[in-house]
Amino acid sequence: MARKRHTAEEIVAKLRQVDVLTSQGRTVAEAVRSIGVTEVTYYRWRQEYGGLKGTTR
Repeated sequence: MARKRHTAEEIVAKLRQVDVLTSQGRTVAEAVRSIGVTEVTYYRWRQEYGGLKGTTR
């Protein structure tokens, strides 16, 4: 299976999705698995993109 490269917008959206899932009581491992990335990728993204704010509509 080919690897998918995510755009910055997709990464920020997935980071937010994990935040929502963990606030609903899921563990980080479960939340990360549900968005389709590894924990290592999640923590790397959080370090790189955690401070970015998406545009509000």
